[in-house]
Amino acid sequence: REIDAAFINLHTIKPLDDELVARYAVRTGHLFTVEEHSVIGGLGGAVAEVLCEKAPARLTRIGVDDCFGISGPSGEVLAYFGLSAEGIAAKVLRTLKG
Repeated sequence: REIDAAFINLHTIKPLDDELVARYAVRTGHLFTVEEHSVIGGLGGAVAEVLCEKAPARLTRIGVDDCFGISGPSGEVLAYFGLSAEGIAAKVLRTLKG
């Protein structure tokens, strides 16, 4: 199955580029946010606000679930939380299939 995707680097949460988020929400109907920290109160929440107010679309937040952090080499910590490239790709594919 072929996936038509775009990668957007939202380098700031405030100010968030609402118009860019809304444009891709309309274009794709499904957005994924990826962040290297808790999914609570971060980029995913800010994008959710835009979707509620300007462009309803499905949203999947990828990041650290509500839990205590761990310490270790960054690559191992990212892999532990499913935030390696492979982990992110697997989550996206599972979500799109599901």
